[in-house]
This record gives sequence, C-alpha cells and structure tokens, in this order.
Amino acid sequence: MSDRGQWKSEFGFVLAAVGSAIGLGNIWRFSYMAYENGGGAFMIPYIFALLTAGIPLLILEFGIGHERIGSAPLAFAKINRRWEWLGWWAVIFVMFGIVLYYTVIIAWCLNFFKYSFTLAWGDDTQKFFLEEFLQLSDSPFPTGNVRTPIIVSLAIIWFLNWAIVYRGVQKGIETANKIFMPLLFILTAILVFWSLTLDGAGAGIEAYLKPDFSKITKPKVWIDAYSQIFFTLSLGFGIMITYASYLPAKSNITKSAFTIALINSGFSIFAGLATFSVLGYMALQQGVNVDDVVKETIILAFVAYPKAMTLLPGGNVFGAIFFFSLVVAGLSSSISIIEAFVSAVVDKFGVNRQALITYTAVFGFLGSVVFTTQSGLLWLDIVDHFITTYGLIVVGILECILVGWLFKFELIKKHINKVSSIHVGTIWGFLIRFFVPVILLIILIFNLVTELSQPYENYSWTSLILIGRDWLLATLVAGFLIASRPWKTERHKEEGRAS
Repeated sequence: MSDRGQWKSEFGFVLAAVGSAIGLGNIWRFSYMAYENGGGAFMIPYIFALLTAGIPLLILEFGIGHERIGSAPLAFAKINRRWEWLGWWAVIFVMFGIVLYYTVIIAWCLNFFKYSFTLAWGDDTQKFFLEEFLQLSDSPFPTGNVRTPIIVSLAIIWFLNWAIVYRGVQKGIETANKIFMPLLFILTAILVFWSLTLDGAGAGIEAYLKPDFSKITKPKVWIDAYSQIFFTLSLGFGIMITYASYLPAKSNITKSAFTIALINSGFSIFAGLATFSVLGYMALQQGVNVDDVVKETIILAFVAYPKAMTLLPGGNVFGAIFFFSLVVAGLSSSISIIEAFVSAVVDKFGVNRQALITYTAVFGFLGSVVFTTQSGLLWLDIVDHFITTYGLIVVGILECILVGWLFKFELIKKHINKVSSIHVGTIWGFLIRFFVPVILLIILIFNLVTELSQPYENYSWTSLILIGRDWLLATLVAGFLIASRPWKTERHKEEGRAS
C-alpha cells in the first residue's frame, strides 16, 4: 500500500473536518437564512435536511475515501475508471473557483480586524465598505484597479495557507486545526456571552428564533434548508473524501460523521445568537425595529457589524474579536480546499508535494487578484453563484449515482459497518440511492427555472455567461483533460480496504 499522509489521531481528523465545515458562512449566513425562513420554525426543515441528506452524504464521502484510500479523483477512478473526471472537476472548481474568492473575503476580514482597533470605518459603514474600501464598480466590466489594502492582506492569507499545508497532514493541517478550532470556539463564546448582556439583545434573539410556522409550508424554505446543509458540510468539494483517506484502517466513520455534522450545525445556531443580539442592540439604539437593521450575508458582516461596533461600549475590542474569528474560520476552510487539490495531483502524478504546494499557492494568489479589483465583489458574487448553485449540486447528484448504482454499493456499506459503531442499513441506502439525488435534482431544476425567468441579481446575460457559466465549463473541461492523462503512480491499481 502506498505511503500517504495519515492523521495522528481520530480526534485530529474530526477537528480538521470540523475546520473545513465551519467557515465564514456559519457565522453570518446561517443566522440570516434562519431569520428569513421562519426563525425557530426553520430548525424543523434544517434538522430534517441534516438527518436525511447531510449526515448520510457525509458518511458516504467518508466511506468512499476510507475504503478506496484516495483523494476524490483517485477514489472515483478506483470505483470506475471512466468517472475519474468527476473527482477532478470537483477539486478543480473548488480550488480554482471557491478558494480564489474565499481567500479574498478572508483578506477583507484581516483588513477589518486592523480597522477595528480605531473604528476606522466611521459612522457611515456602508459607504466606507462599498465606496472607500472596495471602491466598487457599477458593473463587472471593466474590472478597474486592484485595491492595494486588499491585495496586501491577500498575500498574507495565501502565505499562511502555504505555510500550513506545506508542513503536511499531521504537522500542518492537524496541528493548525488543534489550535484554530478551540480558539474559534472560545472567541465565538466570548462574542455570544458579551452580546447577550447588551440592552435590546432579547428583541434580537426573539427575531432570530421566534417560530413562524406559516413559512415552513413554502417549498423555498425546504430548498434553502437542504442547500445550506449541503454547502455547510463541504459536501461535493472532494475534501471529506480526501480527509477520510488519511484515516487509519480502524476508524469509527459514522460516529465521526455524526459528531462533525452536529458540531457544525450547533456552532451555526450558537453563533447566530451573537449576530442577532448585536442587531437587537442596534435597533434599540437607533429606535427602529430589528427588521430595519438586518442586512443580508456580506453586508451583515462588513456593514451592520461595524455599525454596531461604533455604538457599542468597547466596540473596538468586540470588533477585533469578531473579525479575528472570521479569519480563523476562513483559514481552517481554505487549507482543506488546497489539501484536497494537492492530494489529488500527488495521487495521480507522484510529483513532489512541497513543490506542488508552492506552485499552487503562487497561482492561487495570482488567480485571486481579479477579486481584489474594483469589480471584485461582483465577480465574486457571480462565480460563487454558479459554482455553489450548479457545480456542487451536480457533483452531489452524480456522486450518489456513481456509488449508489454503478458500484458495488453493498461493498461500501459493509466496509462502513465493519469499522463503525453506528451501523447503516436499508434506510441509509434508500437515502443515498433515491432520496438525496432526487432532492438535489429538485434544487437544481428550481434554480434553473428561477435563473431563466430572471437573470441572477439583474446582472447582464453577458456577465453571467462569460464569468459564471464559462468559469464552470472551463473547470469541467480541465477535469476531463487531466482525467485523460496517464497515471504516473500505481495507486489507481491498489485495492480498497474492503476488496
């Protein structure tokens, strides 16, 4: 059996997988989505989605990586040589798509961490973020100038990514997450308990968690719940397959999957308490309803939060903790994406790992530059929409078809049960082979119909096609091209653990 990296402990693997799952979206996206979709009532479709899609798919990806002993392309090639391209497509569009703009958002967080100490954004935080910091263009074309503060921070982020992944699975990624994850939980706990003491926090929490059961009858709420679960657990990224391949032969796969999924979801709900406590405080200070201060996604983090910090006693310290938490959460996710790509290339071509990581970091940094321009936020929005709305969903559907229908499904199930304390059976098989692909197909069709009826965010069709669609197609072509190249190692000929 080839010498591949391995986790020092199962605990280290769990922390690394949790680090990949918990990212920027857990801290600002989940709470906004819950608020929009019925508050406490949203927890019903969210938990249902977690149990019927999130955990089953996570178990599947762990099972694939652990039994086939490989990164996503290698694991899929061992299942069926003609499906190797699917693994490459996933790791390529995640590496040369998601992580390119994701590192830029982390760079924004690093900038705002520095700004927190002096509250440099002033009273008009929206004007500061959009006009002074981003100097945002009106359209994606032309891209405009590179923003110097952003590209300097971006270089720091890419250096940190390089330094951690360069040190390997045990000394780099596992060690980093043993520091990052406890630190992130401590920082988030400080934010939550601090924010709960604020005047108006109760109104904010009520807005966040008060159940509106009328909303859960709407199909979009359920689609949002399944989409959130799918994305937040890094499913379809190729990461969890890669991480599981580094586990020793005796590893409790299902227990780890339940642990990781529950920690990730619990963290999202917990972090939302800080977000809405702060929004409740803002509403009280400004004499308005909580509804009037709630902003969506990125605007929430870089406009609403900074505004709250200007009103908050000790706001500069609160701001520093908040943005440092985002940097830590972002880094733990970005290193997992880079590792999934690097592992795939090393598995197939046997190249020097350290040299590959250096080249990957350099080209990754260069690829990120377009998102540091004046139209960077617009490019980010379009690329993110196409990759997460179409790329990841298609990979998830095909992954279920490949393993559920074109492979010896009982072999994977038998292997998972052999090494796990919680056994999977007929219900898990039904979910993977029928339920999950149908749900993902419904989400895909819903998104397509919505998209064709009205261009996404009213961007021009030219921008959507050239930036979004063509970016996704280019990575698909790259996936087929790399899959067509001959193997330079013998790893694809090795048997799986259950074979």
